[in-house]
Amino acid sequence: MVREVALAEALDCFLCGRPLGRRVEWHHPVPKSRGGRETVPIHPICHRTIHAVIDNKDLERDYATPAALKAHPDIAKFLEWVRNKPPDFHAPTRRRR
Repeated sequence: MVREVALAEALDCFLCGRPLGRRVEWHHPVPKSRGGRETVPIHPICHRTIHAVIDNKDLERDYATPAALKAHPDIAKFLEWVRNKPPDFHAPTRRRR
């Protein structure tokens, strides 16, 4: 789900904690398909990375919190790479094989 947020600069990303930019997506920590209702603001690149690395069943069971996501080795590697990028940074996201 994508929404333009006027005050996005005042929000931080659910995953990486960096300030959000002009484009904000809304992530269901517990996937909607698994009964999740809550949404949290997130960078598009962070959102795509989560879904490229972890399937919905595992998200619901093991990775519904930022701390749990950050403990995943592939997410941790991504976070190290993206930590100094500007809020509106974008790059293609590859799915895990």
